Amino acid sequence: MTSPTPAAATAPSGRCPFSGDAGDFSSFFSGPYQQDPAASLKRARTEEPVFHDPETGYWVVTRYKDVKRVFSESKSFSAAVTLAPVMPPSAEAGEVLQKYAFAPSPVLIDSDQPVHRTIRRLNAPVFMPENIDRLEDFIRTTTNRYIDRFAEKGQADLVADLLWDVPCLIALEFLGVPEEDVDTVRKLATSMTEFIWGQASPEEQVHAAEGLGKFWAMAGRIVEKMKQLDNPPGWIGHTVKLQREHPELFPDSYLQTNVIGGTMAAHETTTNATANALLTLLQNRGQWDSICKDPSLIPAVVEECLRYSSSVVAWRRTAKVDVEIGGTTIPAGANVLMVIASANHDEDIFDAPDEFEPTRSNSTAHIAFGHGPHMCLGNHLARLEMKIFLEELSRRLPGMRLDDQEFTYLPNTSFRGPEKLQVSWNP
Repeated sequence: MTSPTPAAATAPSGRCPFSGDAGDFSSFFSGPYQQDPAASLKRARTEEPVFHDPETGYWVVTRYKDVKRVFSESKSFSAAVTLAPVMPPSAEAGEVLQKYAFAPSPVLIDSDQPVHRTIRRLNAPVFMPENIDRLEDFIRTTTNRYIDRFAEKGQADLVADLLWDVPCLIALEFLGVPEEDVDTVRKLATSMTEFIWGQASPEEQVHAAEGLGKFWAMAGRIVEKMKQLDNPPGWIGHTVKLQREHPELFPDSYLQTNVIGGTMAAHETTTNATANALLTLLQNRGQWDSICKDPSLIPAVVEECLRYSSSVVAWRRTAKVDVEIGGTTIPAGANVLMVIASANHDEDIFDAPDEFEPTRSNSTAHIAFGHGPHMCLGNHLARLEMKIFLEELSRRLPGMRLDDQEFTYLPNTSFRGPEKLQVSWNP
């Protein structure tokens, strides 16, 4: 997780010019992008589908076919920048991380070929549907236990009262460390999001670095504890066993990085994806009423929710060579931001993309889980969780409605979900 070197802020001579802000685009950390990333880049998709953003130093890719191409071409684009801070960290933040001996290794998410192919193959068995489906009873029971706490109150903040804890509890169960304090883990994971994908002030960056350092230290304790077990459980247990067979591929730093990356990825994305789905459905009341009457519609609704309002709105790569994308040459060494949310609203791929329509014929063509060799291994778990959340909430609280409120989002380039989701119903 080293800081990336920003791409040059001027276009190479003779290549396609860029505006620096693609017309009406302003910032990745405030305003329209936070509220509606796809809409904020609509003009860019039409007039300037690849442009340079001077604020971050990244080249921004907005169209569906171009985003898929960057994801797919591992010979031209490196994943090594994925977990590097978008904005270079301050010296003070770096000192905080040094205090915790923060030294992550490349893992699945930020390794390149051929290493990525090998470690993905070795990790894949944990993510097979037959293994994920064993968690269904745990997910459903835990979800209902939390709904029980507020069902008679007639109101709730679904993020604070349900989606803050439950996806994290599921993540910890999947990882094999269910005894960890969920609130501590969730807060430390939020520090990771702020530090890597946000635009914190120097003071905020030091605070986030402190949280990330504590997260790293916690991961080290978990790894050491699990290494003492003959048959450690969960995904982390699986990587401990892989270390015993392939120590050169899975050093302790890999295991430790996998704990913090796996914990963050397994719950941060599902928390946001489910909150986005519930917000979308309650804003489209007819669709909510439809799944309350007919739960068999939910799988298709989940897919359209993932397309319409994905929780991972952007992902990153670095160009290994000069490469032309969308009529623009991105220079070797430049960092690239692929805006998944924009791609999923590309008018060339999806008819009336700004309409929420679960019956559309190609909703599953979305790339909410990425594309190509790095496509998210945890997609089946995420879909299962979202399905169960929608099934249980629509079954138990069909009269749920949105309260009057302003929706706010944690400022960052890549993850999006409302910080609060206040609802009411007749108990």
